[in-house]
Amino acid sequence: MAKELPRNDIPIFILAVLEAGSAHGYAIAREIDKRCEGGLVLRDGALYPALRALEDDGLIVGEWQPSSESGGPPRKTYRLTDEGKLEARRRATLWRSYAKNVERILGNLGGHDAEPAI
Repeated sequence: MAKELPRNDIPIFILAVLEAGSAHGYAIAREIDKRCEGGLVLRDGALYPALRALEDDGLIVGEWQPSSESGGPPRKTYRLTDEGKLEARRRATLWRSYAKNVERILGNLGGHDAEPAI
């Protein structure tokens, strides 16, 4: 059963996808879906506001590119700025720490092994 991706979590996933290289919005959404194997659902209308906010914060840059399809409309392709690369790493570190602490709290609940609480 897929869980809807919380709006506040979308920016770190965008940054993580763009670490691999520039991409347009649809490709970013498909890559998020692919990486989580469909376990998280990116709600329609949630991606582009997050992209705009990351652009406004100077973490990504969007550039209009001609369509690869004959006669197709241009697409906006996004890439990380240098500041965005640093922020992606910083947020990933914070996220991993958060996830590790959640696992500590949950412990062996549900039969999963976790590190003992300190």
